[in-house]
Amino acid sequence: MTHPYRTAFVIVSLWLAGLGAAAQFGKVSATYPQLVAHYADYPFGVTFLVSVVGMVGLILGIVAGLVVARIGARRAILGALLVGAGVSFLQSLLPPFPVMLAARIVEGASHLAIVVVGPVAIASIAGERWQGAAMTLWSSFFGVTYALLFLIAPYFDVAGLFRFHMGWMLVMAAILWGILPKSVGLSANAPQQGLWAEHLRIYASPFLAGPATGFVFYTVIYVALMTVLPVHAAPGYGELLGVVPPLVSITASLTMGVWLLNHMPAWKLARIGFSIAVLSGLMLWALWDNGLGQLLAACSVSVGAGIVQGASFASIPQLNAAPADRARAAGAIAQMGNLGTTTGTPLLVLIIQAFGASAGTLAFIVGFSTMGILVLTLQARRRQTRST
Repeated sequence: MTHPYRTAFVIVSLWLAGLGAAAQFGKVSATYPQLVAHYADYPFGVTFLVSVVGMVGLILGIVAGLVVARIGARRAILGALLVGAGVSFLQSLLPPFPVMLAARIVEGASHLAIVVVGPVAIASIAGERWQGAAMTLWSSFFGVTYALLFLIAPYFDVAGLFRFHMGWMLVMAAILWGILPKSVGLSANAPQQGLWAEHLRIYASPFLAGPATGFVFYTVIYVALMTVLPVHAAPGYGELLGVVPPLVSITASLTMGVWLLNHMPAWKLARIGFSIAVLSGLMLWALWDNGLGQLLAACSVSVGAGIVQGASFASIPQLNAAPADRARAAGAIAQMGNLGTTTGTPLLVLIIQAFGASAGTLAFIVGFSTMGILVLTLQARRRQTRST
């Protein structure tokens, strides 16, 4: 039997690798002004440097899940970490913009492999007792990374931060090479299907697609609110609205979310999270002109969002026992998550332009949270029908 301390070390190491994957997004966001200045001839192209990693995930999410299912989590994550380190070194040289853009596309594939492997490997290692807590820890990797990056970025120039990231990826590759079991997440009998058939199989299944089809509404809401709310904050509260709600979301997910996962199925907890977001959206609308009230309501929305986030990842192993199916479900979450992060902010901006800031934000939160509740309920009923 594996010693529990070793198991915990492996899980934390995978989470730390996840921080490196999230930094593949965040390092460009944290150095955005410097990159705009350096690539002055491509001002809008720098914005594309941020989004292209997510676009790779949107297009190739299922492909990544299929690849991991066939070659195994260990080989996939070690290869992705090494590729990510190499790409970061190239980027630290601040090459011509077309080269930088090509490097970001490659980095998108590296990022995608890590975020698919992470939940698959953790679910297979954690054991049933700690699975919910371990998957919730994994789900925090994006929020934790962004908070850390914006704390340390002022102490680096662009090249220095990218080299630091390179070093992080190399260290995590070395650690995981030494401790990650060779059999983790490996499926020797993953079926050989065409890509289109694989998409149809996954999204037709309420087990494989169940986590992703709820998660997409979380990503639509959360990223958009964290981007747009500070712009519409009451005087003196803009910075607080950008910093405090994400921290509240992570805290709620790792405390209340983990505790509740011991008392109910993950999909039901995700539905509760969306219900909290609906009520909090109403509170945000009612307190819109009160700075402190607006902040508290935004934190309440983040509590609901954090619960959905952790529960969505926890539902992957709850709904799918086979490693290959977990890889497919994780690939779908990556794909749908990138769909949500890509579309949420422009949708919120358009709704605010049409209905005003307070009413538009209310409609956005309540509308997409309600859709999340309905989809989770529908998928649960479909699973029940298939099980009977």
